[in-house]
Amino acid sequence: MSSTEHCARGFTVAELLVVLVLAGVLAAVALPKLDVVGQFGAEGWREQTVAGLRWAQATAIGHRRLVCASFDGSGLLQLRVAAANPAGDCSAALRGPDGSDRFGDTPPGAAVSVVPNGSLYFQPSGQVTLDAAGNSVAGREISVSGASSIRVAGQSGHVE
Repeated sequence: MSSTEHCARGFTVAELLVVLVLAGVLAAVALPKLDVVGQFGAEGWREQTVAGLRWAQATAIGHRRLVCASFDGSGLLQLRVAAANPAGDCSAALRGPDGSDRFGDTPPGAAVSVVPNGSLYFQPSGQVTLDAAGNSVAGREISVSGASSIRVAGQSGHVE
């Protein structure tokens, strides 16, 4: 090799710029699609919560016991069942098929909203009330951002 020849190695500035522009375009197209992962988490929370509420309704009717459903601070559904009937409160944990009294995963990045606010009381008759005594029958709407709302019918206890 003579002193006037040199080995050219590496990329030119133009090649580097083309790669950066292509990476930017791909990022602009692909990143919005990744938001779907959060929506899957919210819908998963919804489906697990619906299953837990249906479990509460079926237990209340099948065992002729009051079942109380409430959400803890992290958005997990907790179920409790009355030890005897008639009952003024729910004293025992109602365990699901997995042995836990909590249903679902923590909802992704949002608080759970229950309207009207408070616990759900599934009566042995199948109705959902605002109090353990069963005086005020009322439907509920439960929501978290990123998922469709859950509706619980007051008269029938139907969960959808």
